[in-house]
Amino acid sequence: MGAANSSEAGSKSEGPPVSCEAGSKNEAPVAPVSSETRPKGETPQYSSEIQPREASIEDSAETSCNDPKEPPDQSNVDGLKADEKNESTVSDAPTCKTASRECLDTGVHLKKSLGLWNGVGMSVGIMIGSGIFVSPKTVVQYTGSVGMALIVWVATGLVSMVGALCYAELGTTIPLNGGTYVFILEAFGPLPAFLTLWSKILISRPAGRAIVVLTFANYLIQAFLPDCSSPPYYAVRLLAAALLCIIIYINCMGLKLGTKIQDALSLTKVLALIIIIVAGVHHLARGHVEHYVDPMKNTVWDAASFATAFYSTLFAYGGWSSLTYLTEELKDPYRTMPRAIAISMGIVTVIYTLTNVAYYAVLTPAEILSSSAVAVTFGNRMLGVLAWIIAFFVACSTAGNTNGSIITHSRMVHAGARNGHIPQVLALIHIKHSTPVIAVVFSGLIPLALLTADNVGGLLTYTSFTNNLTNVVSVLGLLWLRYKEPDRPRPIKVWLGFPIIYLCASVFLTVMPVVRRPAEIAVGLGVIALGVIAYYLTVYLDAKPKFLTRFMDKMQFACQILFWCMPEKCE
Repeated sequence: MGAANSSEAGSKSEGPPVSCEAGSKNEAPVAPVSSETRPKGETPQYSSEIQPREASIEDSAETSCNDPKEPPDQSNVDGLKADEKNESTVSDAPTCKTASRECLDTGVHLKKSLGLWNGVGMSVGIMIGSGIFVSPKTVVQYTGSVGMALIVWVATGLVSMVGALCYAELGTTIPLNGGTYVFILEAFGPLPAFLTLWSKILISRPAGRAIVVLTFANYLIQAFLPDCSSPPYYAVRLLAAALLCIIIYINCMGLKLGTKIQDALSLTKVLALIIIIVAGVHHLARGHVEHYVDPMKNTVWDAASFATAFYSTLFAYGGWSSLTYLTEELKDPYRTMPRAIAISMGIVTVIYTLTNVAYYAVLTPAEILSSSAVAVTFGNRMLGVLAWIIAFFVACSTAGNTNGSIITHSRMVHAGARNGHIPQVLALIHIKHSTPVIAVVFSGLIPLALLTADNVGGLLTYTSFTNNLTNVVSVLGLLWLRYKEPDRPRPIKVWLGFPIIYLCASVFLTVMPVVRRPAEIAVGLGVIALGVIAYYLTVYLDAKPKFLTRFMDKMQFACQILFWCMPEKCE
């Protein structure tokens, strides 16, 4: 299996044999072997100055560690004589082999710390971002009517549920961190997997995160300074940067702390939507049903427009695949993952549908189209002096989305690094907190840099095509693995119609926008083409100059010292 073998290979110690006794978890990191002495294509290996000890009876039950300097056992005399005849030499260094593979056991690895409700909180917190508060405008714009807009919201929830169940099968069949990346790696090999990293790491995920934190800053200022209609440009950027830095720090300190914050923010945003739903139901109960008398009036019956509206709702539902990026950190993932996905998708679909019923009951399509933030306009109409609370809840919602996306994105970066597709320094694990600390920092640095751009949203627009394409390829991988490896253990096996339904819907959403947005599709294909060139030079040919390799080794050593981390090793 491509991904599994890659991760296992990354755990092996291919350098000099090591001692039987692993070092303490609190030992200082050690320097990598010089690049000049390392064969081309191998990842940096790490030595340890731990002195060998004598093997005990207990050791012999699990490992075989023999010091060649000691007199050989009589049963091995014949073997030694045969070796002497072949003029072979014996190393003076002791060796240690476990039953599975040779490894340096440091005890530094990702921990299984997420339970069922942590998984539900993670998924709900990522899915409910800024989309439900602003996307209704775009949906009404391209559907033309209240009735068709509600149909699109419900249909998107069902399609997302089907896609999430397909990912649950993939996540339990391939129980590795990395989500879409490892699924594509396992099914189709390194090039498609590298292109997934290329598009998600460099542009789409960072651009989306930058937009969300800017939304946070704008709404937070609006909540506490309602009379400030146009907040200062640099104040918004600095507040957004502060949120990113705080979230990076929290997630460097451990997954448990990050999930506690995520659970609290998830409850906050669900509470905000419940307030909107209750207000809308109260409005309907008072007899204000005029917007539902002819719900299909002015409907736009155009396939391309329908697909564009679907794109907006898919953005609001985005995040249903988040748990598959954390498979290795779930307690009992074969039970936890499918349950958490089903519960979270059910919660979000029901809440989104009822929230839109409330929006369309209070606001006319014209009011929705003229609003920059539908939720805030709704709050101003229904909540009076408490309208500021909606802006505050939107800010909390975007903060939770950013926190969850940093967690999941860092795991994909970590998976790509330990498979050798991006620099190995990104695979380092914090010795105390067991987090991919360098990957977490990296996941926040690119969005920080993008905050200096005036039009961050333009980047995200150009990559929506590639994002949808990677989901299509992942579900195709599910069908391909069923054909190629029918006997492979699958703790969850969804009905065959589910991936086919999801593929049909996704292909429709991928192809139809070409009619309206050919330039964006062309840019997406251009990004993929550049990724092919980068893969050929950096992975296939490994054409990295020696000075760059030495620089990366020194950077890795510096990061080990500064961040108190080291390569992940087997238990």
